[in-house]
Amino acid sequence: MRIDNLIALRYSRKMRLSGRKSSSYTQRWTQRQCFVLLTLISANLAVFVAQLCVELYQPGFVRDYLGLSDRGVRDAYAWQFVTAMFLHNGPWHLLGNMLVLYFLGRDLESILGQRHFLYLYLAGAVGGELGHLFLMPADSVLLAASGGVAAVLVAYATILPELELTARIFFVVPLRLKAKHLAYGATVLAIVLLCIDRTRTVSHSAYLGGCAAGWLYAHLLGFGRTSFLQRLLQQRRAAAARYERMSIDELMNEEIDPLLEKISVYGLVGLTKKERRSLCKAREKILQKTQSE
Repeated sequence: MRIDNLIALRYSRKMRLSGRKSSSYTQRWTQRQCFVLLTLISANLAVFVAQLCVELYQPGFVRDYLGLSDRGVRDAYAWQFVTAMFLHNGPWHLLGNMLVLYFLGRDLESILGQRHFLYLYLAGAVGGELGHLFLMPADSVLLAASGGVAAVLVAYATILPELELTARIFFVVPLRLKAKHLAYGATVLAIVLLCIDRTRTVSHSAYLGGCAAGWLYAHLLGFGRTSFLQRLLQQRRAAAARYERMSIDELMNEEIDPLLEKISVYGLVGLTKKERRSLCKAREKILQKTQSE
């Protein structure tokens, strides 16, 4: 079997796990170089080295001027929204984020394409920053690199929820779990950390906003199962389209006659607000039909 056929088979098998048809934004799953992914990882590494150097020669500068804070927003330090999204709270924080970004980002950039993968990462970073500003105390400072990584994780789980991933605890003990369960765990952990750790310099407060941004961005691109709100909107659109197609006879039999029978028994006070609106709409439609004829 040719390599192209193997790639296509791998692509179709994984995409079926999303529980929904492939989005129109889906790219062909190729083994091309992940340019945006490698650029983001390089940027995070470079910023971390610069962060260490700045802290060495000017302690407190990163926290006061580069991390996102309520004071910085009040003082119009607009650059904090850009600088904070690449800051990490230590080497282990950096290592964990870059491992997740690399192993999940390879497939995700191939699925979404370079442009949407970059937008996803930036949307997660901004979502994490906004979540921090709304949910954390005013005296806290955010090192927000985890927001973009959280968005990548949740978007991956939204697109391929049933895909089994293998991780190694302490690089030794294998742990197999589905992508959706990994996203559930990350979301629960974000909520728990948000409640118990509200210290002055934090990084975890970007998780929750990043998760929300990743889920929303994936759904806007057409991936994942439809949410309750989307199903409700679809039902309303279908009902409105059906109502427009109904003839006068169908309208009388299905909509007006049951309401008239109810009025004859209980009077107008027996109608609900929804039924009164339906009666008014039916009257307007009948008038429009008669005038057009």
